Amino acid sequence: MNDLVRPSRLAPGARVAVVAPSGPVAEERLQAGLDVLRGWDLDPVAAPHALDRHRTLGHLAGEDADRAADLQRAWCDPSVDAVMCARGGYGAQRVVDLLDWDAMRAAGPKVFIGFSDSTALQEAFAVRLGLVTLYGPVAAGVDFIKNARAQDHLRATLFAPETVRVLASTGTALAPGRARGVTLGGCLTLLATGYGTPHTRAGARGGLLLLEDVGEPPYRLDRALTQLLRTGWLDGVAGVALGSWEGCGPYEGLRPVLADRLGGLGVPVVEELGFGHCEGALTVPFGVSAELDADAGTLTLDAPALI
Repeated sequence: MNDLVRPSRLAPGARVAVVAPSGPVAEERLQAGLDVLRGWDLDPVAAPHALDRHRTLGHLAGEDADRAADLQRAWCDPSVDAVMCARGGYGAQRVVDLLDWDAMRAAGPKVFIGFSDSTALQEAFAVRLGLVTLYGPVAAGVDFIKNARAQDHLRATLFAPETVRVLASTGTALAPGRARGVTLGGCLTLLATGYGTPHTRAGARGGLLLLEDVGEPPYRLDRALTQLLRTGWLDGVAGVALGSWEGCGPYEGLRPVLADRLGGLGVPVVEELGFGHCEGALTVPFGVSAELDADAGTLTLDAPALI
């Protein structure tokens, strides 16, 4: 697995398009998120359909075609320097096939920020564009609006990425050792359900896999990990870093599942790296070479996430 293309870091005045490819967005939270971005001397603009609601499916932010058009228009707009998701939820898998990936590739690299359901898009950006993406807070997310740690880490990643090359765990090693590889991953259930599509990688061989999820009981996470094991998607993975498991039950009940399914890989596995659906979530890049030291509880990037 090779490094992907790193987009350019942001500078004051950079335009950030905020899109809603997944679940519906609350207007007051979107406005609060735009205010945070303005406070960073950025120029945020909400996509035309960012506050839409699907006609019949209440879990979607507008019609599939409109959500896809917002994302593609923002990406292909030469005045836009970064595209940030407004929230997660569900729906990104429904728009991936509607995007013109040739046109988006021709538009050149820029920063993409999202997490949770955005995993489906981040896999597609890796497969179709060969581009590094940022797995971090979303514009209308409570963590982004109210948590200084989440804000500060994302801001540093965007403006001074060389200052945030080491991520430290607050947990322990689920399996000891060191490993090197290229970062990838995201929300476990999105990776499992994306397997076999043209927009998800055929496997994690040679990669450092970062996994987290939300609202899934242990048996469902067991099922998702078993799916990745049975298909061979985890064959040759170099190491695993685990983030948050908010709403997945008490961690003492989930930890044995993670140990059972991942311990047999024979690679380092570190817990609680601080990314995902947790308070003060860190921003992690996908597509960058790094070293995982499970004993020290660190993930160290070889180079900054952005150039």
